[in-house]
Amino acid sequence: MASVGGRSGSGWAVGFGVFAACMMLMIGSFQIIAGLAAILENEFFVVSQKYIFEFDVTAWGWTHLIVGIIVLLAGFGLFSGALWARTVGVTMAAISGIVNFVFLPYYPIWATLIIALDVAVIWALTVHGRDLAATS
Repeated sequence: MASVGGRSGSGWAVGFGVFAACMMLMIGSFQIIAGLAAILENEFFVVSQKYIFEFDVTAWGWTHLIVGIIVLLAGFGLFSGALWARTVGVTMAAISGIVNFVFLPYYPIWATLIIALDVAVIWALTVHGRDLAATS
């Protein structure tokens, strides 16, 4: 086991790092799918009530597509244990969570699922990120 700041890196820490990378790949893929659905079929997502954050569905599509691509790329970078990937991963998971919070009235179950996955990724990267980098 690798030593990190006087602590020894554990298999659990590496497991959580790999978990975060896999979740980022899934989140990025989900975001890309949601983005393409909104871009290609403008009436796929429909808001049932007035909502303060009303945006054009195509704009949401592009937002999800761009966020998804960046999250997906950072997820691949996490497998190398790169510091930039952890930094981008935490930042993009936070942005993804905020975007999906605002997206709740369009697709509530999907948005809630992505927010939960984003929180899990942020936790895994901030608690166990250094251990993953030390063992890479």
